[in-house]
Formats: sequence, structure tokens, C-alpha cells
Amino acid sequence: MSDSKIIVALDYPTMDAAVALANQLDPQRCKLKVGKELFTRSGPRVVEQLTTAGFDIFLDLKYHDIPTTVAKACRAAADLGVWMMNVHTLGGPAMMTAARDALAQDENRPLLIGVTLLTSMDEATFQHIGLTGTISDTVLRLAQLADQSGLDGVVCSAQEAMQLRTQHGEQFQLVTPGIRPANSDTGDQHRTMTPAEAVAAGSSYLVIGRPITGANNPMQALEAIEASLR
Repeated sequence: MSDSKIIVALDYPTMDAAVALANQLDPQRCKLKVGKELFTRSGPRVVEQLTTAGFDIFLDLKYHDIPTTVAKACRAAADLGVWMMNVHTLGGPAMMTAARDALAQDENRPLLIGVTLLTSMDEATFQHIGLTGTISDTVLRLAQLADQSGLDGVVCSAQEAMQLRTQHGEQFQLVTPGIRPANSDTGDQHRTMTPAEAVAAGSSYLVIGRPITGANNPMQALEAIEASLR
């Protein structure tokens, strides 16, 4: 298993494109994220092929349904050999506990991470959908629910990482998307940080997509990010 903090987001529409990018990377230097579009189009085959190539896979499907359905989905994902998967904390404690229990018997069980609020959510959107309080308070409350439900950590903005790290200790995994190297385009992410800033704030793993996948030389881009972390 790689000890890299970098998770490369394979946001591609086809398995061929995703595998072509993965073939340019070193499985000892990064992990890979398979999301909704790629999994919907290519299914378990893409996870199996990337796992066979030696990569740790974060299956980013954000399960959010009744507890039994989510538990069965998590069991199915674990059977694929993924390294990490996630559920929506807004599904509540019963759903999160069912997901955790579905994985409990695995000797090498995947990490189970809770999604709090998406990093694309800004203050205007937060208020428009009727959530109360602040984005920060809501993330902290949902992370507390995830911890109490036995999850291994949460997906969060790097801007919340420092407080979450203080509240939940070193073993609680903080997975942060919205990571952009200095001078790169923020795209549709609103709450962003550079890789070095995010790790300093307490992030365990950094999800990075376009700065690596859109580079002329993806491995070189990965190495530059590794250098910034040193």
C-alpha cells in the first residue's frame, strides 16, 4: 500500500481514458479516486483493473440512502478491494452505523469516510437550500456525528481541517478536495488551499484532479506537488 497523501481524481468519462492516465503514474507515489461518472459508465471493471495495477482506490460514490441499502452498497464496494469509500453524513447516525457494521468483519477493511458539505458549496448556496447556522458549524457538527458513528474520518474543506484535527485527534482521517497548487485555476471549487497549506492545517489526504490530470506530463506535475510538500 502506498503511503502517499496524494489522491489523483480520475474524472474521466471512459475507462480507457482513466487507465491511460493511470499508466503515466506510479502506484507507490499516489492513490486514485474513481467517481460517479467513471463508475457509472465503466462499473466494477475499472476498479478491478486499477487495483490490479497496484493502485489504492478511493471509491467516491457518496452513498446516501436508507441504512440497509447503504450497508449493502458498502459491502459490495469492499468486495471490490477498494482502499477507501464514502457515505453522506447527512444520511444520519443510523445509516453511518449500518455502513460501519457492514465492514466490521473485514480483516483489511476499507476506510469509511463521511462527506460533510461539498467544497463547491458557498455561503449563498448554503443559505438558499435552508441550512441554518454557518458552513463551518455545520461541518463540525456532521463530523462529530461521523466520529460518534464509528467512521474513520470525513471529507472536508482544508479550511476546516485544523479545527477538526484538534477536536478529533490524529487517527481521524481528513480527506480534502479543493486542493490547488499555487497559481492554478480554482475551477468550480470555492474553498481551496494549496497542498502544503492543507497538510499544515491537518489534512490526511489531498484529492487533486486537473492540476495533475490536465498537465502535459502528469507524473512531473505529481512530483512538483510532492516537492512542495517537502
